[in-house]
Amino acid sequence: MSASAPQPTITPYPDGPLLLRGDVVLQTADGEVIPHHRRTVALCRCGLSAIKPFCDGTHKAAGFRTED
Repeated sequence: MSASAPQPTITPYPDGPLLLRGDVVLQTADGEVIPHHRRTVALCRCGLSAIKPFCDGTHKAAGFRTED
């Protein structure tokens, strides 16, 4: 990340994913890089996505709800 690049942000969407924006490297717990092809990605937080860690919209059909 360059000195002039904006800081990455994480925005929780009500009853939905976390939107991660910015130039970041995603890694597994073992340090393996998780490839992504966009500067904005939706991360699953319901635990039901078939493409974890990314959101596939399953939260809608499952009725996932957040407290906020």
